[in-house]
Amino acid sequence: MDPRLAAELELSALPHEEFVRLLYELALRRDPEPDVLADAAARMQAGTLSRASLLRDVVASEEFTRLRALDDAIAFASWARGEGERPRKLHAPPESDERPIEISWCLARYRGEPSVLDVGYAFAEPAYLAALVGLGAERLVGVDLAQADVPGLTNVQADLRELPFEAGSFDVVLCISTIEHVGADNSRYGIGSASGGMDDALAELRRVGGHVLVTVPCGEPGDHGWFVQDDPDGWRARFGQAGFLVFEDEIYELTQDGWLSAPRFTAAGVHYGARGPGASAVLCAELHPRTVRAVVRETARRLRRA
Repeated sequence: MDPRLAAELELSALPHEEFVRLLYELALRRDPEPDVLADAAARMQAGTLSRASLLRDVVASEEFTRLRALDDAIAFASWARGEGERPRKLHAPPESDERPIEISWCLARYRGEPSVLDVGYAFAEPAYLAALVGLGAERLVGVDLAQADVPGLTNVQADLRELPFEAGSFDVVLCISTIEHVGADNSRYGIGSASGGMDDALAELRRVGGHVLVTVPCGEPGDHGWFVQDDPDGWRARFGQAGFLVFEDEIYELTQDGWLSAPRFTAAGVHYGARGPGASAVLCAELHPRTVRAVVRETARRLRRA
């Protein structure tokens, strides 16, 4: 039998509702809303909507565009790890938020360390959590004030300002868009939190981890209630005060051409949510505990880049 005919017969045998569910699961990684499911199935039954048209509508949606950007970012990070690359000058489409940049930048810098801690995993992107588990770390732990069931990850409910781990428990810590929420009003996440303590949280990450891969929103400094934003120098100073050496960092800014590396970034006038659904700029950084060896290694790296 012609393989194309076999595919047509196999798909035509699927009830309309099952086809809609499978399409949403494949393209959007979720179930369709009940009213969307009922409407699409009824229209296909009546002959006013074809399956190809539904497929076109789903992949043309903003939701799919965002998921594609995340998938592309995760795939690129996987390639970079395989090639031993530390990519810079990444790009994400203008309609996306900062997550594709942050996730790709950080995951690309994982080098097979056996013990990994992810900070703030409970509300992370499902695609990121799947990629995190897919790294194959011997020990993968997620810590958060909230809890979520992630197969392959040991979840620990704890405050970042007082982590229940011994010193040096982890080889690498991933902290993507989380540290800026410490001590803020986290009621939108269903979490209560006492005020202040971001510096305490950074000190704890230094105590329990080896190096830290962190991302934070950049722009005009300010307290937005549910998070704090700072300019690049402010973040670097805070990291330094916590005992870290900024081994590598890169600023990305949302422009009309999408997310682009911004070596000449100016924080003045850059406000959260002014250019898109999230941050207007982010700082991605790799932090190492400040030791003589780390300082020498960073000096040598900067000389090579020069």
